[in-house]
Amino acid sequence: MEKAELVFIPSPGVGHIMSTVEIAKVLLNHDERLSITVFIINSPFSPNKFNPNIISFPSPSLSKRIKFTTLPDIHPTDDNIANIFTQLIDGQAPNVKKWVNEFVNSNSNLDSPRLAGFVIDMFCTAMIDVANEFGVPTYMFFTSSAAYLAFKLHMLKLRDEHNVDTTEFKNSDAEFIVPSCVNPVPAKVLPEVMLKEEYLHFYIVHARRSKEVKGILVNSFLELESRAVHALQSDDEIPPVYPVGPILQLSGGNKSSYEDIFQWLDNQPPKSVVFLCFGSMGTIVANQVMEFASALEKSGVRFLWSLRKRQKLMGAPSDVTNFEGILPEGFLDRTAGVGKIIGWAPQVEILAHKATGGFVSHCGWNSSLESIYFGVPMATLPLSAEQQFNAFSLVKEYGVAVEIKMDYRVGFEMEAREIVSAEVIEKAIVLLMQHDSDVRRRAKAMKEISRKALVDGGSSVSSLRYFIDDVFKNMPM
Repeated sequence: MEKAELVFIPSPGVGHIMSTVEIAKVLLNHDERLSITVFIINSPFSPNKFNPNIISFPSPSLSKRIKFTTLPDIHPTDDNIANIFTQLIDGQAPNVKKWVNEFVNSNSNLDSPRLAGFVIDMFCTAMIDVANEFGVPTYMFFTSSAAYLAFKLHMLKLRDEHNVDTTEFKNSDAEFIVPSCVNPVPAKVLPEVMLKEEYLHFYIVHARRSKEVKGILVNSFLELESRAVHALQSDDEIPPVYPVGPILQLSGGNKSSYEDIFQWLDNQPPKSVVFLCFGSMGTIVANQVMEFASALEKSGVRFLWSLRKRQKLMGAPSDVTNFEGILPEGFLDRTAGVGKIIGWAPQVEILAHKATGGFVSHCGWNSSLESIYFGVPMATLPLSAEQQFNAFSLVKEYGVAVEIKMDYRVGFEMEAREIVSAEVIEKAIVLLMQHDSDVRRRAKAMKEISRKALVDGGSSVSSLRYFIDDVFKNMPM
């Protein structure tokens, strides 16, 4: 039996690494001929290093076919986030090259798996050169939406063919007509990397090099993003695209560590609680916290709020222990019967709980897919990266979210450019929690569709098998 080894290289950051681990597990589960090595690039700014021992596997045989190799730490010497990412990832090329060379030399017998290719993250395009040196193809695992992939490549095309400079659209009311979206895309939802000169080169390099790969796995599913997938697949300049999602980490959460949270949820009526959480790295400024608190109190809606703070730009958020000056005076006493404030949240388990009826989110793509998978409608407050574009898609294109503000932006500096009023937030939360709303019906329907995509005969399973066939077809002799 011919065996193939794939090398996965995710970007640093828990969202990218865990998504990569999950797609690796799915591939191994679908084809016993595959084995995988995942390279781990730890961020020097995170207090916690990735620990492979926390990964759960459906079977011992599957776990034997995946290895984790932690690359040596690199300490960037820059204060520009784009440059930091470049140094962290591109600087690992010699280490990856050394490992692959040793693998090739030690797996020369006929029974050993042969190197079949690299599967890189969207920010790891420098590794294409390493794969080329070994004569193997490179694939990409795109951890955001198909719509965003199509949009960023369309904007690159506008730059190359019509000299469109996206930095000129900062604070603009302009709109873009793009093949992958039904609605015009407001310039105000462009990602930070397209709007600032100091980040633009980073975006251009990775967008351009993504067209060099042999194929692109996208963490999404056809039924959610059919227009975007078709736009990508009909463009001859774009590699084959395989929508294989939603790829989610649905197991491994330790509910016993958060017994008080789930005891509280168990005592709430079904679909009655709005859950507020802004991701593993997301926080909102103190003035915005005050507006949210006021909105929640006035709305009367039951709430579970993951409230965290950040001490420095690149540091991980920590739980809030002293609420003085952060929440309105007396807020905790007045809302004791209907609300609960927590620190770090076991998000998947909370979204899966029967009491959770709405999700106020930063619109990171992993969080968005989790919400869709559990049929929980969202209210959008994007913070940075491509989250503004995700918010636009969730509200306008997919109809599974209501808007708090689609173009809210704290950017990479993590300082709010504006404060959304309590009145706007309250209105969105009340709309979100209406039991007979269109957005709730749409979220419920998409929940069922997302799950069908992942079973035999489903669109994502079919797409995954096409990808595996392509890997073996293109494996070097």
